[in-house]
Parts: sequence; C-alpha cells; structure tokens
Amino acid sequence: MYPSTLTQLARGNPFSAPLFSLQKVEEPQQSSLGQRTRRLAAAATADAEQSSCAFGSSKYYALCGFGGILSCGLTHTAVVPLDLVKCRLQVNPDKYKSIGNGFSLTVKEDGVRGLAKGWAPTFIGYSMQGLCKFGFYEVFKIFYSDLIGEENAYMWRTSLYLAASASAEFFADIALAPMEAVKVRIQTQPGYANTLRECVPKMYAEEGIWAFYKGVVPLWMRQIPYTMMKFACFERTVELLYKHVVPKPRNECSKSEQLVVTFVAGYIAGVFCAIVSHPADSVVSVLNKERGSTAVGVLKKLGPKGVWKGLVARIIMIGTLTALQWFIYDSVKVYFRLPRPPPPEMPESLKKKLGIE
Repeated sequence: MYPSTLTQLARGNPFSAPLFSLQKVEEPQQSSLGQRTRRLAAAATADAEQSSCAFGSSKYYALCGFGGILSCGLTHTAVVPLDLVKCRLQVNPDKYKSIGNGFSLTVKEDGVRGLAKGWAPTFIGYSMQGLCKFGFYEVFKIFYSDLIGEENAYMWRTSLYLAASASAEFFADIALAPMEAVKVRIQTQPGYANTLRECVPKMYAEEGIWAFYKGVVPLWMRQIPYTMMKFACFERTVELLYKHVVPKPRNECSKSEQLVVTFVAGYIAGVFCAIVSHPADSVVSVLNKERGSTAVGVLKKLGPKGVWKGLVARIIMIGTLTALQWFIYDSVKVYFRLPRPPPPEMPESLKKKLGIE
C-alpha cells in the first residue's frame, strides 16, 4: 500500500519539499533504536580517527560553544564604531542625518576614542550570546532531528533549522540583554557614563534589576527572527552553492575552498537577517535610551518610517558580521578537527519509499 503518512508530509511541507512520484512499495520496518541514534548530519565523511571527538558529544558541544564566543564576541566588538553610529541614527535622527554625518559628528564631539564607546559590554554580552546561540543550536538541531526521525528530518530540514535556531536564540538573548542595555545607554546618552564600571551601578541605582532586562522582549523580537534567518538561510545557501555553483563535490574541496563557501553563504544570509530584524532593532535602541519607555510606546512614536532608519548601515554591518561569524565558527571547527558533516542527502530508506533509484 502507499505510505500515506509520508505522502501527506510531502504534500503539506511549506518549505518547498521536492515533488516525487511515489511507487508501490512495502513499508519497511524500522527499529525505534535506529531512528533515535541516527542524526541529521550523521553522514559525515570524515573517519572517526580524523576527528578529535564524536559528533554530538559533550566535547563537540563545548567546542562549538567556544567557537560561538569567538565568532560573535570578536566580530561585534570589531564593528562597535559602526554600531554606535547606527544606534545614534535610530534614536536621534534629527541630529545624525547619515552614516558619514554620524561619524564626523561623533569624532568632532568625542574624538576618535569616542567611536569605541561601549566596546566592553559589547564584547562580554555578545560573547555570552555566541556561546548560547551556536552551542545550543547544535544541541537543539540534533535533539529535534532525533525526535522526528531521519526521514522527516531530511524532508523538513528547513523547519528543523528554524526551530533549532529559535530555541537557541531564546536563551542567548537572556544572556545578552544586560550588556546590550548597558551598551546602548553608553552609546546613545552622551555624558551618562563612559565605561561599563560606571554605567552598571548607575543604571541599577536608578531602575533596579529591571533596567537590564526591560529590553529582553524586544530583543527576542529582533534576534529570534534574525537568528532563524541566519541559520536556515545559511544552511540552505550552502546546500545550493555546492549543488549548483561549486564545480566539484564538497569532499573534493580543500578546507580553504570550503571556508570560502562558508563566507559567501554567511554574507548572503546576513543581508536577509538585517532586513528581517531591523524594525525591532530600532525599538530596542530607543527603549534602552529612554527611561520608563515601553516597546509599544516606542513603536507608536517611531511610526512605519522611523523603524527603518539606519537600515543601510545595519545591512553593511550585519552582512559583514554574519559572514565573518560563520567563517570564524567554521574555522574553529577545522582547527579543533570537529566533525563537519556535508549538506544533507536523502536517506536510502526514503529513496526506496519514493521509488527513486
């Protein structure tokens, strides 16, 4: 008989699952143990002796988290000057007319050192965010893949990437929120505080612990769509690049060639990330600047046009940032010889069910 459940999944998949012609085949029996132990990316071509640890092991997760710390902490700190100007464009558009004008006014008022304001909370906050973002993404991707089984994990892989990245970012933003609030306060309120040590006690004295977490909901609004786009778009772009652009299979590419593909896919994902998350980013910037403000109040104040202020600066920043983050993260995997599975391929059991030779 026809595998009816599989047919419904293939037809109902909203993420462009390929259309197949089903053949009459006997439904093969699969043990639950086999489904549980099979991973989405367990088809890695590297032999066990070539990797420093097993895919999905505690060491694997820990080193992925370390890669996340480096990729997010270093890149966000490197673009602090651009981030500072972007925030000022969002919260004070009457004074800062453009990116160039923002840079010149900042240097004129605070000197060149003024462009580095907020570097410490940026480094600490985004390092913690990177730890949770990349580390938990690997955890949730494997967990959800085991939960739904090998065949469904392949057919619904985009949904899998979206769910895993959203789950990871939920926790990552809780880790980021306090330092993000401090960073925005330093960057957008001249004279309020110049350093992390000066700003934290002042904010706590004025508003209590809420001062550091009042932006967490808008942060979720900004970062969860951003991260879902970042991971799902990256994963599928890598898959498409190897399928249609790169002239040879991934296992025949050198490590350097693979990292170039990683960088290109990361930049493409970054552009879409910036567009999707920018309105919420504008709300977060104003919310953390103004005491007693709420997300709904800020949204009404900015209006439909105001939430898009600073988009060009953010596309430049986020595109470059995302490409560098994926490049650094993948480089860490290469350096520590972590398993790096190739883009997913259709399982043999699914090919048999669909009558594909």
